[in-house]
Amino acid sequence: MAERTIALEQPILSRNERLAAELRDRFARTGTYVVNVLSSPGSGKTSTILATNERLAARGLRCAVIEGDIASDVDAVRMKEAGMPAIQINTGGLCHLEGNMIGQAVDAFDDAVGLDAIDVIFIENVGNLVCPVDFDLGENLSIMILSVPEGDDKPLKYPGIFQHAGALLLNKVDVAPAFDFDFDAYGSTLDDLNPTAPRFEVSATRGQGMDAWCDWLAEEIEAARTPQA
Repeated sequence: MAERTIALEQPILSRNERLAAELRDRFARTGTYVVNVLSSPGSGKTSTILATNERLAARGLRCAVIEGDIASDVDAVRMKEAGMPAIQINTGGLCHLEGNMIGQAVDAFDDAVGLDAIDVIFIENVGNLVCPVDFDLGENLSIMILSVPEGDDKPLKYPGIFQHAGALLLNKVDVAPAFDFDFDAYGSTLDDLNPTAPRFEVSATRGQGMDAWCDWLAEEIEAARTPQA
């Protein structure tokens, strides 16, 4: 009997694409802008979301967070302490979030506060530079956060996620003097991989560069709300 290879990932991805399309329609109906936050563990996703929420809230935008982790609810607790509605998803070992998980979290938001009462949802994806790229979550924007201590060669090693991102944030630039981070090499690699995505050099904890990032994001949110002629 001849051997056959069955590509199990295709049915999974097809189902996810259908769920993502349904989520995108749902978000469009309520005017909710969704940001999928991608990075490796420890890059500063949580601190970046917190700092971004602070600035968007000052503009009257109401933000919520879906937290994706292998285990624990540490980050969701931090978000709630900052006044943001937060839903924790524990994947139990899965290295990414999927559309069905986001759908359940959105249902929970809708029951708790009403989805139309949320202007922006941040999806803090599982810290991983490979798997999350393959799973559309119905988002308006995916951003990639790299931190200086991770090194300037990360885009060379994991090009897919940098090519996928609609915006690129380099975090922890305040500690750059302590690390051998080559800004020119990093920029040159991004010129090749994703020349059109806007780039922001930030320190989420100290505030450096965060206003420029949030100004741009607020413009994107407003543009998404404006009916196309």
